[in-house]
Amino acid sequence: MPHETDDGAWQGIHPMKILILHNEYQQRGGEDAVVAAEEALLFERGHEVRVAQAHNNDISGFVSKATVFATVAYSRGRYLWAKELLAGFRPDILHIHNFFPLLTPAVHHAATDMGVPVVQTLHNFRLTCANALLLRDGHVCEKCVGGSKLWGAYHRCYRASLPASLAVVHMQLRAQRSQTWKRHVHRFIALTEFARGKFIAAGLPGDRISVKPNFVSAAHRDVAKMRAGALFVGRLSPEKGVTPLIDAWHSLPDIPLTVIGDGPERPRLAATAPPNVRFLGQMNASAVREEMARAEFLVMPSIWYEGFPMTVVEAFSQGLPVLASRIGALEEIVLPDVNGGHFEPSNPMSIVGAVNAFRANAGAGSRLEAGARRTYQDCYTGERNAVQLEKIYAEAIEQIGQDRAANWV
Repeated sequence: MPHETDDGAWQGIHPMKILILHNEYQQRGGEDAVVAAEEALLFERGHEVRVAQAHNNDISGFVSKATVFATVAYSRGRYLWAKELLAGFRPDILHIHNFFPLLTPAVHHAATDMGVPVVQTLHNFRLTCANALLLRDGHVCEKCVGGSKLWGAYHRCYRASLPASLAVVHMQLRAQRSQTWKRHVHRFIALTEFARGKFIAAGLPGDRISVKPNFVSAAHRDVAKMRAGALFVGRLSPEKGVTPLIDAWHSLPDIPLTVIGDGPERPRLAATAPPNVRFLGQMNASAVREEMARAEFLVMPSIWYEGFPMTVVEAFSQGLPVLASRIGALEEIVLPDVNGGHFEPSNPMSIVGAVNAFRANAGAGSRLEAGARRTYQDCYTGERNAVQLEKIYAEAIEQIGQDRAANWV
């Protein structure tokens, strides 16, 4: 059996066959990047990895949309599709990332019927929240955490549509009735302790939830001798809190702000931003890292709990301190006087105060740069993540054996 050594390493893991399932988004985001990174990491560790994906771009036209609406809770077609994949590849582990809306919980049931242990990464709060954000009308909402999922339909939380919200709630309730998450998942991966607590409150079995953060394998690059200015990287949408960020920058005329990313709010934000804010749009990973190497600090003004933003890990890998909202997972990841600082979410003047305090503290920049690099090395490297992931796989394999024994008894 695999075992943990005195220094925390996980030994005795033999090469495994791992099938990864993922429903890609229309706009590539952090979850898609995590899937690709974990696939590469596992391959480098000598495991045989296969990835099967569905893509939301396939949802077009009335017929396909109606089909998704009718089958989002459980797709018999996806059940058969998953069984065929499992029978052909015969994996030791099925690792599911995003299954909504095309894969559906049917793929979890297929794995159980084929005797394959399941690991499910919880990238967001979809299992308990219709819009996956625990956010409503610009404020944190936890009415469905431990409460009725019907609130999601009542408030039209998924795309402001009653039919679409009902479809998501139906999926949640069907999974709850059939005990999908207790019977067909052998290990969940929560990205932070904060998220783990929310999922336990929502009814997931705490003894099956492991915490493993995201990671990047990017090597540290040389930074500019004189870092300058602030940097934002992310989707320009309401939950990212870019509106209060731009409002704050009207009071920071001497500090340049570079905004990387695109989204529905970009035209309005660009029209109202002061002259010292520049919008660069979407950029590739290498170009983003170059901007990180030149910036003085990253600012993350999110108004929702976040999962585990890859942008923060990328920043730490480049020795870039982070100023972030004091909310949810960000309060756990960003540590004042270690690798960054906090401000109150949705509060422009609090952002201004945090920025001014950061810049007024002589020596804080270099100290926090070193702290950011140290945080990355200690917590978020590929090597460390691989050990954590392999341990979770071993625990899932052990769990399915225990479940079989219990059912036999």
